[in-house]
Amino acid sequence: MLIQSVVQHPDPDYPAVHRITMQKVLLKGQTLDRLRQDRILDEAFTTGDALTLMRLFGITEATAMRYVGTAYPERTAKLPR
Repeated sequence: MLIQSVVQHPDPDYPAVHRITMQKVLLKGQTLDRLRQDRILDEAFTTGDALTLMRLFGITEATAMRYVGTAYPERTAKLPR
């Protein structure tokens, strides 16, 4: 599911989805924030690439690295000094 705002995609053929409409569609207990977090985490599992997450979702490097670290903890393990 792709959710875009008017700022991101001002195409009249594909209007933005209003937040209230989405809240009515979501299952009880789900939020748009949790849906976005789940989408980012799914992409982290799929690609494992922080740069892709940063470009696709507009998140910072630190946030992207946390998602990649959650998806692939072995990649972020601390090495002995």
